[in-house]
Amino acid sequence: MDFTGPLRDALLAADFTYDRVAKAIGQEAHRALGRNETLPALRRTTSGGPLDSLVRLFLLQTPVSREAADRALPGLVDQLCNAGLLEQSVSEVAARMDCRPYATSEAGEDRDLWVVSDLTPGLDGAPVAVGRDHVLGISSASTSLAQLTMREPVGSALDLGTGCGVQALHLATHADRVVATDVNTRALWMTRLNAELNGVDVDVRDGSFFEPVAGERFDLISTNPPFVISPATGERLVYRDSGLPGDRVVEHIVRTGPDHLTDGGWLQVLANWAIADGTPWDERIGSWLREDCDALVVQRETLDPAAYVELWLKDSGHHGGPDYAQRYDTWLSWLEETGVEGIGFGWINVRLGGGGRHELIEWPYDVEQPIGPAIHAWGTAVTDLRALTDDALVASTLRAREDVQQETVGRPGAEDPEAIVLRQQRGFRRARTADTIEAAFVGACDGDLSVGQLFGALGQLTDTDADQLRTTYLPVVRELLGEGFLEVGAAGS
Repeated sequence: MDFTGPLRDALLAADFTYDRVAKAIGQEAHRALGRNETLPALRRTTSGGPLDSLVRLFLLQTPVSREAADRALPGLVDQLCNAGLLEQSVSEVAARMDCRPYATSEAGEDRDLWVVSDLTPGLDGAPVAVGRDHVLGISSASTSLAQLTMREPVGSALDLGTGCGVQALHLATHADRVVATDVNTRALWMTRLNAELNGVDVDVRDGSFFEPVAGERFDLISTNPPFVISPATGERLVYRDSGLPGDRVVEHIVRTGPDHLTDGGWLQVLANWAIADGTPWDERIGSWLREDCDALVVQRETLDPAAYVELWLKDSGHHGGPDYAQRYDTWLSWLEETGVEGIGFGWINVRLGGGGRHELIEWPYDVEQPIGPAIHAWGTAVTDLRALTDDALVASTLRAREDVQQETVGRPGAEDPEAIVLRQQRGFRRARTADTIEAAFVGACDGDLSVGQLFGALGQLTDTDADQLRTTYLPVVRELLGEGFLEVGAAGS
């Protein structure tokens, strides 16, 4: 695509970057655009200069004069029309695709990127109709997966179901080799375009699931599969519908993904799953996990079937349409017939190798973003604890993580609190209740005394046998280490 280099130069010359656009239109208009309302931004982009023209063209989907388009994209308008990014009439130019500035900050480096996708549907209350091969741009799901994905340097990475290539652009910052796959031909074209536009090397392949990478293994697989749970009947929107009924697409990826990982490699999935009648969600997802893998699964949100159907019918533009009620009833009836009483949303993180440590938690609360470093820290803690015998742990010195705080709950003036809560301020921001001995132990972990010495001191203070404390609380110490409340220091004497 011989226009990508000149296009990148034009976007840079116009300062068409995320931060500059946000500053140019102002906070009020920026927030309104996040709600798909363009009027406040239209009022702030009337100069006819290159930046205003690019904002109006691509973000606000408003035609500009041919003269304004030429100033913003010198020598490129005809080429971009031929490529399908723009269209022109006698005196005006309009966008046929979105070209959106995107900012990332990874490995301490800020980067300005641009992402080409299909136009954002539903601006200013317009119908939300999209074609079956519609290619989403930057969405809440894509940014969530980007925040979830670990950014440690790796040799190879796979973006499974790449869409317009957002994850591939992220992966290219820390992977020596990036492969991106999809079944949507238009998505593959846009991924190649976005890779060239941003000056990164991505191996783009056509095919379903892991077929395009048969026999290959990767250090990291990142995927936001088409996970919408539906009867898989009627028309199919490729970006969200897999063609498989229920949550089989997610199950298939979780079960077979490790076959394409290197030893120690990670599979990270943003997904929906069905909560079946009478089966706890963690038990069902746990049955998909392999014993040769460690796994951390986090359920972030649950929706009842009616709310779920409403969400996706609105997404596809059917809300208020003539067949809305029929579609609603058919979908809801299918969920009821298959025993689905709720739908979970969250993160599935699987690492090949290890001892099969599976932790499945429900955590709908606020977490630090990006959360990828906390996922990586969990994996490191699992590995370290697996190699740490009880005797070695007793001889170790520990430190309470600096962000851990203690909260007490009780009546004013009461001698003892009714409850003690240990709470993290970073990462997962986990919280756990603690008894007085556990709280005192964590409070005393400053890297000075060994675990065994601390048990001895607490035994004297509470008139409890130190060996009894060890038997009771050593498993608790392992939990505190695994959950990130404590960190291992130097070995004690």
